[in-house]
Amino acid sequence: MIDAPERAARPAIRIDHLTKRYDSGLLAIDDVSLEVAAGEFLAVVGPSGCGKSTLMRILAGLESATSGTTEILAAPAAKNVLPAATVFQEYSLFPWMRVAENVAFGFESLDVPKDEVKARVDEILKLVGLEKFHNAYPHELSGGMKQRAAVARGFVVDAPVMFMDEPFGALDEQTRVNLVGELGALWERTKKTVVFITHGIEEAVTLADRVVVMSKNPGTFKAVITIDLPRPRDAIKIRADKAFGEYVVQIWDLLR
Repeated sequence: MIDAPERAARPAIRIDHLTKRYDSGLLAIDDVSLEVAAGEFLAVVGPSGCGKSTLMRILAGLESATSGTTEILAAPAAKNVLPAATVFQEYSLFPWMRVAENVAFGFESLDVPKDEVKARVDEILKLVGLEKFHNAYPHELSGGMKQRAAVARGFVVDAPVMFMDEPFGALDEQTRVNLVGELGALWERTKKTVVFITHGIEEAVTLADRVVVMSKNPGTFKAVITIDLPRPRDAIKIRADKAFGEYVVQIWDLLR
């Protein structure tokens, strides 16, 4: 699961003239198109109500488009692997399951041997710092630990594509920055294709190869900014980089 092949330039996701209009008449997303490269970390930012989460839900197959198409082109590297996994802002852990059981839940629909499931769960829990909490219940965890478990559940099934909808939005700033650093390190190991929805501009610049800036009413792609900062990126030290600050200001200017 951990050591992925080199990132390729081929597209993993294609969005083609996507439009979403609700029955109320609200035009949430208006004719947007984009390709996401295999192994790319794409962040999407924009004001509340601009259609960020709607876009992710359509990409993840949780909601339908009014017109246009979306395709996941990245094929799983092995049998019994889901094409995509999703992590939401809510912790979405089952309260009656222990941490290891929650993380392993994605294997319920896959024909993976129990020994392999255990090995993969043990590995991912160690990577996210929860190796001592296999048998803990969600109510025994802090908010940051719950979200670590949710991220682990998304990564453990080894899907080539990850959709993440403001996964750190409910956390305090210190925990959030720490988890951004941990997610960046985990992505460096796996090189999955990630579409990451966030309100956090610094978070987006820290993690992403490109940042899509969305406008509101209706939601469109106002700009796509390539983040040319060296990797790996330290989530704290990068804030002292002049170029980092310039990207943050550029995105703020686009959102104003």
